[in-house]
Amino acid sequence: MNRKTMVLTAAAGLLTPALAACGTATGGGAGSGAIVVGTTDRFEAADYAPAPFDPAYAYDAGAWNVLRQTVQTLMHTPRGGGQPVPEAASDCRFTDTGNESYRCVLRPGLKFASGEPLTAKDVKYSIDRVIAIKDENGPSSLLSTLDTVEVKGADTVVFHLKTPDATFPYKLATPAAGIVSEKDYDPKKLREGFGIDGSGPYTMKAEVKEGRLVRAVFTKNPNYKGDIKLQNDKVELRTFEDSAAMGKALAAGSIQMVSRTLSPAQITELAAKPPKGVKLTPLPGLEIRYIGFNTEAPVVKDKAVRQALAAAVDRNAVISKVYGKSAQPLYSLVPASVNGHVNSFFNKYGEANTAKAAALLKDAGIKTPVKLTLNYTSDHYGDGTAAEFEALKTQLNSTQLFDITVQGKEWSEFRPAQKKGDYAAYGLGWFPDYPDADNFLAPFLEQDNFLGTPYANTTVRTKLIPESRRAADRGVAAGAISEMQDIVAEDVPVLPLWQGKQYVAARDGITGVEWSVNAISDLQLWELGRGVSG
Repeated sequence: MNRKTMVLTAAAGLLTPALAACGTATGGGAGSGAIVVGTTDRFEAADYAPAPFDPAYAYDAGAWNVLRQTVQTLMHTPRGGGQPVPEAASDCRFTDTGNESYRCVLRPGLKFASGEPLTAKDVKYSIDRVIAIKDENGPSSLLSTLDTVEVKGADTVVFHLKTPDATFPYKLATPAAGIVSEKDYDPKKLREGFGIDGSGPYTMKAEVKEGRLVRAVFTKNPNYKGDIKLQNDKVELRTFEDSAAMGKALAAGSIQMVSRTLSPAQITELAAKPPKGVKLTPLPGLEIRYIGFNTEAPVVKDKAVRQALAAAVDRNAVISKVYGKSAQPLYSLVPASVNGHVNSFFNKYGEANTAKAAALLKDAGIKTPVKLTLNYTSDHYGDGTAAEFEALKTQLNSTQLFDITVQGKEWSEFRPAQKKGDYAAYGLGWFPDYPDADNFLAPFLEQDNFLGTPYANTTVRTKLIPESRRAADRGVAAGAISEMQDIVAEDVPVLPLWQGKQYVAARDGITGVEWSVNAISDLQLWELGRGVSG
C-alpha cells in the first residue's frame, strides 16, 4: 500500500528515559483512560495529499490503519490472519462455480456512528465512488476485476466480476471497500482534510497542527455492530517526528506502546537490554523492499543491465550493515512466508555473483562501467533508506561494472517524478493489501499498475494473472504464481532486496499486544487492554 508507508530511523541509544524529549506527549500515562500508542507515520493534508483519510484516496499503511479503526468493511482479516471473515456482513460467498458472482448479506441493524442506518445502497455507493473518482494515488486498482454492484433489498449486495477472482473477498476486507455515507462523502470529489465518518468500532477526533495530524483519539462507537470485539473504550494514536523521540516517550511512560516504527538500533537495544517495564514482541511481517526500473529508460532498457544488477547485488551485506535482525534477504516479489513463494532470483543469479554479472554485460555488448543513478525517498521510509542506498552504491561500484550514484528526494517530489517515469531506477517499499501472492505480483505486473511502469508481459497479463485468480484453492494457483516469479527474475522489471520483520514494544500492563498488529501490518487497536503486568 504509496504504498505502503514505513518509517525506519537508524539511530542508537534511543530508549533512555528523558521526559524533556517527549514533546507533545502529555497525559495518557498508566492512570488515564486512553491507551496511548506511538507512531512515526506522518499524516499531512497538503496539495499533493489533500484527502489523507478518504477511502477513495488513501493507499498507504498509515492511513489505512486509521481507516480500519473507523470505517467498516464487509469482510476483515481475523486476529490471527488467514482467510477474511464477515465483518459488516453476516455472510459472504461466491454464488457460482466460476468465482464471478459474490454475494454479501449485511448484519441486521447496522448504523453509521451518526445513528443513520447503513444499508446495501451505502455499500454500493461507497465502492462505485472509489471506482468513479479513480484517483491516480488511490486504491481503485484493487477493484479492477469488478464489473457492477447490484443491490437486492436493504441488506443484500451482489458483486458481478468481469473475470474470475478468488481473491475478491480479500479486497473487500481493505479500506478500498470501506463503507461511507453519501451525506458525508461527495460522489465525485475527495473529502479533503482529516475528517472521517463511518460505522467502524471507533469514532475519531483529530488534533491537527500546521496541516499535520499530531494526535488521533479513537473512542468506542456505541452504534457499532460487527465481528470485532473491543478490549478498550479509548485509544490515542500519537505521532512523533522520529523513532528517537518515540522511544524516549515509551521509556518514560508517556505512551504505552510503539506500533510503527522501531529503528534497527532500537530493536537491537530492546532485545539486549530493555528499559524497566518495557517488553519487545516480535511479530510476523510481510513488508518488502525493492528497486523498480523504468524499462524504457535508455540506461536500463536492455534487460542485460537489469539482470547484471540482480546478479551483482549483495543483499546480505546491505542487511547486515543497515537493518540487522529487522530484515532478511528476499529473492522474489513474493515473501518467503507466503504460499507460492519461489526463490526465483537466487535460482537464476545466486548471491552477489560478480562474474555472472560481468558475463551478462559482455554477452550483450554493453560497455562498462554502466552509469546509473539509484533514486530513493529521503523521508518516506526513514533515515535507514539513505544508508541502504549508500551501501548499495558502494558494493555495486566495487564490482567495477557499474558507476552508481544515489539521489534522495522527499516523498512529495519523489513519488510524482517516479510515476512520470523520470527515474531509470528507484527504491520503493510495499506492504500487502492482503496476504496472498497475487497482491505481490499483480500490482506490479498488470495494466495500470502501481509503479506506472511501461513493462508489459503478455503471458503474465492475459494468461497467468487470470489463471491464478480462478483458483479458489490458492494451492492450485501455485503453478501460475511460480511461473510469474520466474518471469520477473528473467526480465527484472523490479529487483527484490529484502523482507522486513515486525517488532512491537509495549509497557507492562498492556494486554493484547501480540494481536495488535497482524502479518500485513494492519493495526488492530481494539485488541489492546489493561491487565496484570507481564
